[in-house]
Amino acid sequence: MNAVATLARPAPLPAAPARGLLRFLTCGSVDDGKSTLIGRLLHETGAIFEDQLAALEKDSRRHGTTGGDIDFALLVDGLEAEREQGITIDVAYRYFSTPRRSFIVADTPGHEQYTRNMATGASNAELAIILIDARKGVLTQTKRHSVIAALTGIRHVILAVNKIDLVGFDEKRFDAIVADYAAFAGKLGFSSIVPIPVSARFGDNIAAPSANTPWYDGPTLVGHLEEVEVEAARTDGPLRFPVQWVNRPNLDFRGFSGTLAGGVVRVGDEVVAASSGKTSRVTRIVTFDGDRETARAGDAVTLVLADEIDAPRGEVLADPKARPAVASRLAARLVWMSEDTLAPGRSYLMKLGTRTVPATVRAIRNAIDVETFDEREAGSLALNGIGVVEIDTVTPVAFDPYDENRATGAFVLIDRFTNATVAAGMAVEALGATNVHRHGFDVDRAARAGLKHQRPLAVWFTGLPGSGKSTIANLVERKLHALGRHTTVLDGDDLRQGLNADLGFDLASRAENVRRAGEVARLMLDAGLVVLCAFVSPVRADRERLRERFAPGEFVEVFVDTPAEVCAARDPKGLYAKAQDGKIATFTGVGQGYEPPLSPDLLLDAAAADAEALAERVVAFIEPRITGASLTAEDSAAL
Repeated sequence: MNAVATLARPAPLPAAPARGLLRFLTCGSVDDGKSTLIGRLLHETGAIFEDQLAALEKDSRRHGTTGGDIDFALLVDGLEAEREQGITIDVAYRYFSTPRRSFIVADTPGHEQYTRNMATGASNAELAIILIDARKGVLTQTKRHSVIAALTGIRHVILAVNKIDLVGFDEKRFDAIVADYAAFAGKLGFSSIVPIPVSARFGDNIAAPSANTPWYDGPTLVGHLEEVEVEAARTDGPLRFPVQWVNRPNLDFRGFSGTLAGGVVRVGDEVVAASSGKTSRVTRIVTFDGDRETARAGDAVTLVLADEIDAPRGEVLADPKARPAVASRLAARLVWMSEDTLAPGRSYLMKLGTRTVPATVRAIRNAIDVETFDEREAGSLALNGIGVVEIDTVTPVAFDPYDENRATGAFVLIDRFTNATVAAGMAVEALGATNVHRHGFDVDRAARAGLKHQRPLAVWFTGLPGSGKSTIANLVERKLHALGRHTTVLDGDDLRQGLNADLGFDLASRAENVRRAGEVARLMLDAGLVVLCAFVSPVRADRERLRERFAPGEFVEVFVDTPAEVCAARDPKGLYAKAQDGKIATFTGVGQGYEPPLSPDLLLDAAAADAEALAERVVAFIEPRITGASLTAEDSAAL
């Protein structure tokens, strides 16, 4: 068993004017010495206690890779798997301080398989220490980490050319590496790149200038970390307060809890709910330690407002004169983290701030070449791929461009089946209608529906052409009208003669037809109406996306299940005959397929009953929902 050298505690660093907290990360390729560097930093700044040193000496005998020396990497490679393999797998965070500054450092993995963890560490950092093994020079993973650091908003870099001792402290080797990196990083937009020759194992140029590099006259690593000026916290930006929780412990208190993501809020300030457009004023700022007059970015508080506006979890309270973008289409930079290739069209969950919504990657604009930082056309993104994509969300989300506010511009995509995080995203801009914000009208959906003494509801009839959807919807409206209900009907053919006259019958046009019809239905629900919608809507995914646009209980899918041969025999508009003669190439049931619902809310077997009886079943099914009465399990099963 190797003997391990005993290490003495270093002398305290000299006192100097204190600076604020600095968050930084270490990154680079495998075996560049990131964990060793952090361990050496902790030691040189006096952050290792005597018992920790003793434990480190013991662990170095068991897991160390430095012969008879202390293996500082073991201080941060805490997982047993990391120690056995000699690599970093997870992100390890450590806190230390000097008389001049406090630090939180993230040790991120260098292995390509764990690039996603590096992106996680970079998202909260203000500076990156990018390590390069002096023997190997600039590698692909070095470039990939540098690109991710730039994309996540890091503007300050320390280029630590490590293991300089293994190349004989060669100045020319150091200069060549710095030149190679500078040639690559010039496109990344860093505000500062400070190269330092270091030996993490032996401490050269870590906290004190090394006699082994007389040719180097720049700062030490600790010295530069203490002095570097990073961008101030975004307290000078507009107010952003993502609601995490509606705090209502009793009938006499109602507040909105969360952490300020930007700006400053004061008692008396006017705020707006970004999604709904409702405004109010702050009457109290409540904390665990009592009320305050002011809160700033980073503060966790509860805001009490003068009015009982609707601001559920995921809503963003903002400055009415400087609102975030609210859109259902956005462009974003994406770091793909899944072994399953990203291809446009698949649905995911987007978690942005405190809100989670279904989202679809609509298109991939380009992929970024980590070797050159050039953009190129791409139809997919593989593991660790980086690109710019267009994303559609089921409901509008409030966000800022990531370059303006990290907290409100960062998001992740989550696989809806495995619940695994598959991508880290950074919002770039809203697409479509921009600078558009909802006005908070005093008379809302609940007030309009209350005047009509009913609950608004969308009833979506789907089925083959000629299945009887419009006939049944017509009968249902007649029966509801007789009951005093306020209704309207949206029919596919009617909308295609007006609002949707510009759409064809290919799959993309059909999806847009359903989307527009759904938006009209939502507006009708805002008017307090019961909306009966009769649309073929042949694609199951289009209908599922449509359902997600409505609140729970507001949408009922009715499948009019009529056999294709019955529909063709009826052929009420003569369309089946035209399609069979080849005159209509995109007719559902002949030239295009129909995907029936897997679990509709109500299934109507058109072969077993006539339209009148089927309409009675629909009325019996939806009337309790319109009145707010409960439907028993037995009643539901009978229907």
